[in-house]
Amino acid sequence: MATKEKRKSRPAEIVREYGPYPGMERVHGVTFDGEHVWFARGESLVALDPESGAVVREVPVAADAGTTFDGRYLWQLADSRIQKIDPRSGEVVATLPAPEGGGSGLAWDEGTLWVGGYRARKIRQVDAKTGAVLRTIDSDRFVTGVSFVAGELWHGTLEDEKSEVRRVDPQTGNVLERLDMPAGVAVTGLESDGAGVLYCGGGSSGKVRAVRKPKR
Repeated sequence: MATKEKRKSRPAEIVREYGPYPGMERVHGVTFDGEHVWFARGESLVALDPESGAVVREVPVAADAGTTFDGRYLWQLADSRIQKIDPRSGEVVATLPAPEGGGSGLAWDEGTLWVGGYRARKIRQVDAKTGAVLRTIDSDRFVTGVSFVAGELWHGTLEDEKSEVRRVDPQTGNVLERLDMPAGVAVTGLESDGAGVLYCGGGSSGKVRAVRKPKR
């Protein structure tokens, strides 16, 4: 068993860092809209160009946890609610209650949302219209950012000052793959670009890091 577990784990390969940006001290949730990387900085959502690294837009909205994009709208955790935001106008067009205990990470999946529960060590799949919990999977670490792209569920962990990025079975929560972040590097938000990169929020570092997704 030890050998099997060892094969699941490998060092994360950080291929690029963005930031920190002036006046933006923290990065919470992270998402990707096909063109820009968005990150939550507490008092706003910020879009950056992943090629140049330049900030291209900022939307003032409460944004202190997970972020995701459904192809048209941004979704953002804030306190005990999930906000649905029109990125063109910045308007909050709908809200949902977050699962009990609030949320950390957030990911979109065809009419549902995967919501990370940090201290609960859980990921809950909820109905994006009603907020009803449809499924719960457990983790053995604090859960930070969450990503669901092309059928793959990834999430960040943070415990004992160590962070990992994990791919887990969305049915059982079993860990399929682990990427160990370097010492002192935290993962808050998380999103896959669907093309070989995982964007990781860096918490109090104020950075967004691009991690190479392992080929299989």
